[in-house]
Amino acid sequence: MSYFISYIYLIFAVKILFVLFAIATLYLKLKKRENTESYKIFSYWKERLEFVFIILMSVLLTYLFNPRQNRNNMINGETKLLLYLFGFVLLITANWSTFIGESIWVERAQDIVGK
Repeated sequence: MSYFISYIYLIFAVKILFVLFAIATLYLKLKKRENTESYKIFSYWKERLEFVFIILMSVLLTYLFNPRQNRNNMINGETKLLLYLFGFVLLITANWSTFIGESIWVERAQDIVGK
């Protein structure tokens, strides 16, 4: 097995662990158990795994899209799925309040709609 395939499997493993911890934190939040020790542990590891996933995907993007090498043939089904998930995670975890809350054009649009 090549290093690239092993790396893809590592990213999938991290993503699966992240999803499990995210589901666990969501479950505990729905059960109103945010102050428990297990919630803190799950939340801690969810945040860390998300960070590790972003780092691993950034390295993968840097490797695949290096302008000095042509690696377009390495983008197969698993890699496409990971790139899709990476974009999805970035959209969900983006700090939207910074953009929406501090933007002048959003404030103007709210003023227009509010009148």
